[in-house]
Amino acid sequence: MNLLDWLQSWYEGNCDGDWEHLFGVTIETLENPGWRVKVDLEDTYLEEKGFEKIQYNHGDEDWMLCYLKDYAFHGEGDLQKLEKILTIFKEWAED
Repeated sequence: MNLLDWLQSWYEGNCDGDWEHLFGVTIETLENPGWRVKVDLEDTYLEEKGFEKIQYNHGDEDWMLCYLKDYAFHGEGDLQKLEKILTIFKEWAED
């Protein structure tokens, strides 16, 4: 299963008639430029799961930050990090 199919399935698995009205998945661009991902974890099996922050900055074209805050997974990165951020989320969710 490719990454987008997995993310779609994860989202669908949490849709219960209520969750999707309050929570969800957001993927947007940053003006840096770069990407921002937010995945709401409240009322999911990941709500209480720990995550060790990932952060590095090797300049404008090689940086990434992934962390948990307020019952959500957050990922930000340069123009080439969207797939990496989603992969980190997937691997953490499946672990």
